[in-house]
Amino acid sequence: MMWVARRLLSSVAQRTGRYAGPPALFRHPRHGCLPDLEPRYLQCTCCWRSRVPVAGFETLNAAISSTSEPCDEDNRSLDACYTSEQRHAILRLLNTATPSELAGVKLLRGRKSVNIVEYRTRNGPFPTLESVVNVPLLKHKSAVTVFNSILNPVKKEKKVKIQLAKFIRPEVDRSWLEDASNIVSLVCGTNKIAWAQVDRGMTLLDWRQVECPNFLRGTYMASAYLNDRWWAFLSSVDFYIIEKSSISVQNTALFPIMAHMRTVEALLFALLEPRNVPPEVLNMMRAAVGRHFGLMLGESRTSGAQTVRRLMTESVTQTLPRLRFPQELLLKHRNSFQMGSRRGGEELCDALLQAVAFYELLSESSS
Repeated sequence: MMWVARRLLSSVAQRTGRYAGPPALFRHPRHGCLPDLEPRYLQCTCCWRSRVPVAGFETLNAAISSTSEPCDEDNRSLDACYTSEQRHAILRLLNTATPSELAGVKLLRGRKSVNIVEYRTRNGPFPTLESVVNVPLLKHKSAVTVFNSILNPVKKEKKVKIQLAKFIRPEVDRSWLEDASNIVSLVCGTNKIAWAQVDRGMTLLDWRQVECPNFLRGTYMASAYLNDRWWAFLSSVDFYIIEKSSISVQNTALFPIMAHMRTVEALLFALLEPRNVPPEVLNMMRAAVGRHFGLMLGESRTSGAQTVRRLMTESVTQTLPRLRFPQELLLKHRNSFQMGSRRGGEELCDALLQAVAFYELLSESSS
């Protein structure tokens, strides 16, 4: 009985071609594709004393059926890790998808999807999976995660409603937002109003701020908010997006500023809302924009000046920039966001980033 069991296990081990050295059941795998097998034992049914070592079958089955990354070593060809059908499916998507479609793949949101389109535009379609690692920001491990995500896409239907509810108030039908071709993003400061008008093609159409010297000065009157008719400069668009600030109500020293922000917010809703369906004036959470651009430090949001400077630079140096700036607006604001600048461009920065985040978050939620 013992002899038969040993012969059977020996023949199984000899048929496994992934193990280095002489045939043995507990050799380490040559390429690291399977984990070390956990030793288990069978009891001899004749004497009940002798034990025959075997592999734990649940460990082996888990390793074989695992959908984790097929390659762990940087020196192994990516093409060797996938079948011809899998390679064809991955390359077809990478060579034909638009940036918005690529953004639906894990790790390809933002800059990586744009880099893929720029690379294949300059160099032609990707011939192999190995050629994908030449794209900036896409190295071996990131590429493997992207390939696996293409082959096993994750459905996001349930996540869409949650994402939309996170950054837009009041909640509106998603189709109304997706039909928007032109928006104005408004941000209120303590003594100025700034706005950015951006169309669906991610082109900046207008970008300015207006000084409001009567705001928060002395015992100001309510009529001070109507003295300067700055809203007359706003264009007619599909949606007006007003920043919803996140001032803590626990800090009593900030009560005057919080009251000021709410007053301007209410004024904008009253002036711009035509009282029809769908609503044209919406709030966007300031913290949501900060998280989208990685500007949050704990619960506080840091300056977006560096992000805006990067967007302006990409507009003139890249074929497919994240946001297109007209030449006159680049010249007008090129020095507004330098370190140590006293021109006070924070509201301008916030208005622009809010507009970009609106379209990008909407695109992510719709994918």
